[in-house]
Amino acid sequence: MNNVRSCLCSALVPMAFLALLAETALAQQPPSATIVRTVLAVTSLPSVVDGPVFFKLSKIELPAGQTAKYLGPVGFLYVLSGVLTAQSDAGHRSLQQNDAFLVPAANAHSLSASGSQAAQFLHFVLARSNGADQAAEQPPAAVTELYRTPRAIPDLKPGRYEFTLTRVSYPRMDPNPAHFRSGAALYYVLSGSGTFIADGKIETKDMGTAHFEPHGWVHQWANSGAAPLVLLQANISEEGVPAVIMQQPPPSGPGR
Repeated sequence: MNNVRSCLCSALVPMAFLALLAETALAQQPPSATIVRTVLAVTSLPSVVDGPVFFKLSKIELPAGQTAKYLGPVGFLYVLSGVLTAQSDAGHRSLQQNDAFLVPAANAHSLSASGSQAAQFLHFVLARSNGADQAAEQPPAAVTELYRTPRAIPDLKPGRYEFTLTRVSYPRMDPNPAHFRSGAALYYVLSGSGTFIADGKIETKDMGTAHFEPHGWVHQWANSGAAPLVLLQANISEEGVPAVIMQQPPPSGPGR
């Protein structure tokens, strides 16, 4: 009997030791990375079908100590570097790097680079066809248009829409589940590099790239790099309808 007990103890001790090592290793592992979505600004639009509407994205540089005027369609500002002060009848905001600001339609703004260096910022605009060309800051701002939808945004419906600016950070990850936009979105790759998969094709989207997703375009994103993939998304979707749909779209094409 003593020999049996001795054998059992000899077998159980290594097993307990291995279990303790496994538990310790799991405790020392960092928590699994997750996708982080941050809504930076949002507004409600009473209608987007009064006429053709277009997305436009520009990058603006404003010299230190200088002020530029803006009056145009609704949109969002996102500060890349420097300090930007936005002044209007509604008050003023001081914006640092990575801050965002809603610019209401037909509301005159004075934009100032109030720090000791130039202010660089992005300007997402949702404009009617006759307002896209005028949607630009005045000199001394230097405006570089990065993207404009070549055709009016398709498949929009009557009713109220939400217009949001969201920052999304993807960790290193395999392709996410296939999905599509219920409305439409204009992206900007803020940092990192990602993989976009759609229509049987794989494309690399590097930092500084603009990217448009219309309604119904089934796609996936992946990040094979060590650094997070960070995207800015200017999105329109019907109020009460999810911006992203995790299923196949209706038979009608996306009209890209």
